[in-house]
Amino acid sequence: MDESATEPVRARAYVLAAHPHWRESRVNRRLLEAARAAPGVVVRDLYGSYPDFDIDVAAEQRAVEAAPLIVLQHPIQWYSMPPLMKLWLDEVLTYGWAYGHGPTALQGKDVWLVATTGGSEGSYHPQGYNRYFFDAFLPPYEQTAALCGMRFLPPLVLHGAHRASEAAIAEHVQVYAERLRSYPDWPEMDELEPCPACVVPPLDRPLPT
Repeated sequence: MDESATEPVRARAYVLAAHPHWRESRVNRRLLEAARAAPGVVVRDLYGSYPDFDIDVAAEQRAVEAAPLIVLQHPIQWYSMPPLMKLWLDEVLTYGWAYGHGPTALQGKDVWLVATTGGSEGSYHPQGYNRYFFDAFLPPYEQTAALCGMRFLPPLVLHGAHRASEAAIAEHVQVYAERLRSYPDWPEMDELEPCPACVVPPLDRPLPT
């Protein structure tokens, strides 16, 4: 289901899907359709909802508060996320609400990155043209989650999306849909480390004057 701009819906997951050109997407468009069909999942198409980049911060915060799992679904662009998703993080995850001194609204939630890359898995290697394993680009996601008191779940990534076979795409979409339906009953959940404590001293982020 799609999240309205004014009325948050209690859900098992809130999917933030960001792709600047949905019509050109081979994989993310199908992932978006699977998320919309999953029971108990609320979906926000960021580029469809905010074409002018004017994010409704209050509505987004209410939607995030209403779900235990936050999904960041997007193609990897320049080793990071699309610009509208970065703007969402900048504007929605505010000091004093998402992180900071004392309790935060996101404490104890889970964050799951569902991403696609244009480069093959082999390109993310010290001998490949991307020079690093894909995990080397994850610390900003992991630390964003940790600073907000959220657990960063193992990402679901499809490499080489431009050249992936139909069978590979279908299998990937099926895994995504099943994971959304079965959360939080994933086999590996009991083996995951708890979220690290990241206490921000008040003097590091003084309130505006």
